[in-house]
Amino acid sequence: MTQNKILLVDDEPAFRELASRWLANQDYHVKTAASLDEARSALESFDADLVLLDLSMPPHFDPQVTLNSLGDFDGRPVIIITGHADRELALKAVSLGAWDFIAKPIDPDMLAVVVRRAITKTTLERELNQLKQASQSPQGAAAYIGHSLSSQKIRALVERIAPTDVRVLVTGPSGTGKEVISRTLHDLSHRKAKPFVSVHCGAIPAELLESELFGYVKGAFTGAEKDKVGLLSLADGGTLFLDEIGEMPLAMQVKLLRVLQEGTFFPVGGREQKHIDIRVISATNADLLEKVREGEFREDLFYRIKGVNIETLALADRLDDVPVLLQAFLQRWQSQHATMLKLSPDAVQWFRDQTWPGNVRELKNTLESVASICPEGRITLDDIQLLYPSSAPVFVMPLTSHLSLNDISLDEQVRDLEIRLITQALEKHQGNRTQAAKQLGISRQGLIKKIERYGV
Repeated sequence: MTQNKILLVDDEPAFRELASRWLANQDYHVKTAASLDEARSALESFDADLVLLDLSMPPHFDPQVTLNSLGDFDGRPVIIITGHADRELALKAVSLGAWDFIAKPIDPDMLAVVVRRAITKTTLERELNQLKQASQSPQGAAAYIGHSLSSQKIRALVERIAPTDVRVLVTGPSGTGKEVISRTLHDLSHRKAKPFVSVHCGAIPAELLESELFGYVKGAFTGAEKDKVGLLSLADGGTLFLDEIGEMPLAMQVKLLRVLQEGTFFPVGGREQKHIDIRVISATNADLLEKVREGEFREDLFYRIKGVNIETLALADRLDDVPVLLQAFLQRWQSQHATMLKLSPDAVQWFRDQTWPGNVRELKNTLESVASICPEGRITLDDIQLLYPSSAPVFVMPLTSHLSLNDISLDEQVRDLEIRLITQALEKHQGNRTQAAKQLGISRQGLIKKIERYGV
């Protein structure tokens, strides 16, 4: 999970040190500044999700000057901190766009709640904006949905290379959106009015692949009663998408290489050379370099198709994308079935806690399966359990029955609960700390610190 960034702006060094340590222990990435000028400079290279801003800052030490600077933070939520609890100042700060107003001395628990709420709001707004973009531009780069850093980088790269004719190799696990990326490259290119022809290299028998790609002339072989146009000719002027190219037979790889080098080919049994103008986009879930080393894939063809490599990640490595993917898929479901459905918080949490070996494709199919059995209204964990009986609420961790709340301190209760949650998460993921941390909603380093602290 991506670590949220906080910019702490305060002129008191001791407070900056203590507060930044405390926030870092809560798994936030913290940068500090001692003045408004330093804060503005910091934001040029530090894309903060939230700003904690002291009200009385040098050199003016005038609250009004600080409040007038709220517009400098580019719409980020700003929590005002002050040593003087003044109701009028608080109301004024909020009216000018501050998220909240906290007086010193600060209660860490209260600050934790306010910070978490502010960052959650920002995240939800970002997801909503992405969904709006996706619905307004279904053929654009927004078709590759997600707000994780990897998804943002893929969209940026797609937008940059789509208008060119550079060949593209899309790699990554099955079900991670390789064909979505390939179609988007076509839809954003100057070839968008021409065909997008998809060929699954592993689904067509080796003995038929050549005739499917190149076509054939009448009498080329038994059963060839008339000429047939191949997929290469059908893609002329447009885009040829070679899915799972790693499964293409070696003999066919040699012939494809000639097409890529010269832009020409002969139909099976034909003597008339055909010329084509196509852009080739390939995709595979295999390690092509390993196949090259093993002699299963031609090295010269690999470098011909590689051009630009776009690598997709498994959904388990970008679980931040799950909520926005769910909402996008649910919107499409509602449009197709003319029904209204929402996901309850416990249902969203269940989807976030799965490992999704089938990636985005499995997530989509699972959501549609659950939606198909739900009456109009809301999808809950109870609905999910009808199809997945082993599902259980994620955070059902009652305190030990023989202890009352008065028998142990709050710190001990928190310690007991954290140990139980960590143990449960590690057991669920067979000791995999990365996956356990994602389930718990903390960074891997944060989980390791807690494991060491509690001796789990």
